[in-house]
Amino acid sequence: FPSHDKQDIRRIAIRAKINKRPDMKASIGCDHAAYELKEEIKAYLESQGIETIDRGCHSAERADYPDHAHLVAEDITSGSADFGVLMCGSGNGISMAANKWQGIRAALCWNSEIANMARLHNDANILSMPARYISSEEAKKCVDEFVNTGFEGGRHEARIAKIPVPDLNR
Repeated sequence: FPSHDKQDIRRIAIRAKINKRPDMKASIGCDHAAYELKEEIKAYLESQGIETIDRGCHSAERADYPDHAHLVAEDITSGSADFGVLMCGSGNGISMAANKWQGIRAALCWNSEIANMARLHNDANILSMPARYISSEEAKKCVDEFVNTGFEGGRHEARIAKIPVPDLNR
């Protein structure tokens, strides 16, 4: 048997508790720099039995990332999708735009370990990836970790509760 450190054992235990639902739905969006990767990830999600809502862009022609980030964020906040996947050249701009929405926790991930921790500790609901700095294979690993990892809760719940902008008019 291979040896596992405590972190590995915890990940294995948490993954065992998560059951990917057959009716999961993802909203996916990108700008022109990520169009090709978005198409690959969309096909990959669908091959895994996850329905997708494609919020563009729909070609490699110039597209502004906020337009697509807002559509995906709206799908998450409205409940039309269970989670989102966003991509732009660096992953930064599209994450910033999505994170303007209350209740959105878009996490910029460039490897599967970060994607795992984004779900495990931050209860991220949007996976954001840097199309110019990640391979298709690593992006698929990130998707797998994001979809198959649940929120650990516990001490992280109080931190997550502090993320929304407080109501200063109370």
